[in-house]
Amino acid sequence: MNKIISKENLSEKVTKLVIDAPEIAQTRKPGHFVIVRVENNGERIPLTIADSDTHNGTITLIIQEVGVTSAKLIALNQGDSVLDIVGPLGKATNIHKIGTVLCAGGGVGIAPLFPIVKGYKEAGNRVITVLAARNKDLLILENEIRHYSDEVIIMTDDGSYGQKGLVTVGLELVMQREPVAEAIVIGPAIMMKFAALTTKKYNVPTQASLNTIMVDGTGMCGACRVTVGGETKFVCVDGPEFDAHLVDFDQMLQRLSAYKDDETVHFHEYQTCKTHK
Repeated sequence: MNKIISKENLSEKVTKLVIDAPEIAQTRKPGHFVIVRVENNGERIPLTIADSDTHNGTITLIIQEVGVTSAKLIALNQGDSVLDIVGPLGKATNIHKIGTVLCAGGGVGIAPLFPIVKGYKEAGNRVITVLAARNKDLLILENEIRHYSDEVIIMTDDGSYGQKGLVTVGLELVMQREPVAEAIVIGPAIMMKFAALTTKKYNVPTQASLNTIMVDGTGMCGACRVTVGGETKFVCVDGPEFDAHLVDFDQMLQRLSAYKDDETVHFHEYQTCKTHK
């Protein structure tokens, strides 16, 4: 059991939980994730570790309510406990000193981007970060990202904050004016697809942190498989980060939609049960 130390609502459907997990806090690195189970016989969901505190033995998870399990998780309060958390899992981000690094995060993808931005800056790089959201109210971790970035470009779909446009507009603004050594993009799969197409035009090496369906997190179930450069890879053990220019995003998008109808039905049933309690 892992106790929730603090809870903060970052936006309407996004919640930050600081959770007691001393062993994970000691060993996690940027890019690592955990598998979380809220209750017995419950679904296992992957969540990237947004931050950790080795002194207090805590990890920070940022969760967007998208289905039954995420809804149950963010319904917990300070003092409650999560049944179990397994990790750190996956391969850590290959952070090194290389020059100018362009980091792009969309929506809740800004959460896993944060430790990477921090890591690149602490490694001595010039870090330019593009943050994208549908509107100002859905933008998260702006102040934290600014602290570790040399420049932050904000893009919103509706123009309510920063500049109006998609993340690709912000990426091009940077790549058109100065050389970029490498880029990393994290967000919805469709966002990462078009971000990768954009950076490819400028020959900027780019990593994408993939958010596939995942069950066991150890490479045994095969649910998270993706095609990268014509080869089958498993996001949980080979990733979650891959060369964005080699990822078959169309196949990935198709696989991500496989259970959408079932998820919608179960989420509706869960909300109906909550309403009638």
